[in-house]
Amino acid sequence: IAGIDGNGQHELVEAIMNMVPSKAGSIRVRDKEIQNRTPSDTLAAGIATIPEDRHKHGLVLDFTVAENFVIEKFRREPFSRKGVLNLKAIRSHATELIERFDVRPAGCENSAARGLSGGNQQKLIIAREVDNDPDVLIAVQPTRGLDVGAIEYVHKALIEARDQGKAVLLVSLELDEVMDVSDRIAIIYDGTIVDTIDAENADENHIGLLMAGGKK
Repeated sequence: IAGIDGNGQHELVEAIMNMVPSKAGSIRVRDKEIQNRTPSDTLAAGIATIPEDRHKHGLVLDFTVAENFVIEKFRREPFSRKGVLNLKAIRSHATELIERFDVRPAGCENSAARGLSGGNQQKLIIAREVDNDPDVLIAVQPTRGLDVGAIEYVHKALIEARDQGKAVLLVSLELDEVMDVSDRIAIIYDGTIVDTIDAENADENHIGLLMAGGKK
């Protein structure tokens, strides 16, 4: 989804994640209707999100890296049993994800998440969400504030998720990013999807015009 900030992207993602009630439409994952369910139901249905603000909505900054990896599933085995956390399993899980997703510095399982660089905080979030094996991965401005190396990593992770058969919804105001990563591009303006275009047939100037409110 391509669009300039403030044109309804935030509200659309909140509706898909059932963080706010929606009055019309339908949200279906594998033919299961999940509209106006709870956010927990949405996660259980197979939708994961890389949020726009990683500090406010993606991480608990004073929790350790290991704790942030299991923040959505710490009640499940092997991470806990009968309400008691299995710290060994949590640390082992973190070590595996740190190595697999190249979260730096190595061995940061017990470090507070706030001590990581922005790029590595984003790697932590991506690792956690991809490890949940979702059917749908929503990435909202996933490269904002990152350096070139981290941006390339995020793009690669999104493409790999797509190649694994996941539906990836990228929400971005960066036109170059949308053109480089997407298979189909929906342009949002003033709360409305004004056009949907196959990326291979997309014209950058035309999309930019639609993002600014121009006519098709």
